[in-house]
Amino acid sequence: PGAALFFFTYETSKMSEQKETPFVVALLAGGCAGTAVDVALFPIDTIKTRLQSPQGFMAAGGFKGVYNGLASAAAGSAPGAALFFSTYETSKNVLLKRFDEKYHSGCYMMASSAGEVAACLVRVPTENVKQKMQAGMYKSTMDAIRGINSTQGFSGYYVGYFTTVMREIPFSLIQFPIYEGLKKKWSNWQGHQVSPLQSALCGSVAGGFSAAVTTPLDVVKTRLMLGKDAQGVAYKGTMDTISRVFAEGGVAKFFSGVAPRTMWISIGGCVFFGAYEESRSILMNVFGK
Repeated sequence: PGAALFFFTYETSKMSEQKETPFVVALLAGGCAGTAVDVALFPIDTIKTRLQSPQGFMAAGGFKGVYNGLASAAAGSAPGAALFFSTYETSKNVLLKRFDEKYHSGCYMMASSAGEVAACLVRVPTENVKQKMQAGMYKSTMDAIRGINSTQGFSGYYVGYFTTVMREIPFSLIQFPIYEGLKKKWSNWQGHQVSPLQSALCGSVAGGFSAAVTTPLDVVKTRLMLGKDAQGVAYKGTMDTISRVFAEGGVAKFFSGVAPRTMWISIGGCVFFGAYEESRSILMNVFGK
């Protein structure tokens, strides 16, 4: 409800025309931004995963080996972010031309949803490898890959795909309209386009709020990717996971790791959007002429 109210508040605001972002610029800028945030903030993500693991934080590794799985995350961050932003910017540019300004908040939501579906094709396989390593199930990336291949085959890399999409789309439906709306309001207030630093601050606020409210979906996704509960019993789909997590500790269990997740994505939002806008600004001078 709060996010919806915000959409209607900014829908009628005016912003000066911004140059359209070419596909190649969105692709490269998104890749740079994704790599920057994933590598810089990886330890916080590891702590979040271990708090959400069924065996508990200390049993999953505690504060030891917080960079386990970094190689997998780094390998997937650039192509995943590039896929997201290229799809997002392309969809947004098409939709904004076809719909009146009063429908632009819906355009942002549709574009971000399309971006998430595309990005998850890369993100989910790397997340499966990364989270298994973060939880101490494997010692190296190659061990994790061999383990997934031997126990589940190729489909094992896409365990939790639909749950991840179910998490990412609501996240983006909240985050990106707030991000675009804050930039729009700030630009109107100061009479010119926001700077990369100002864009980064807008991303931080939008990301932190979205992270907190979508934590339950993140907990379910993490449990599915880890595969089994503390007793070694495999999870059998999304609904089975939800009921078993609830049985462990009620509603509060769905907010396991909410503090590091919110911190990680708030700081990450600042780094990600700042890096994206700065990269975009530089690349527009090369490809956007």
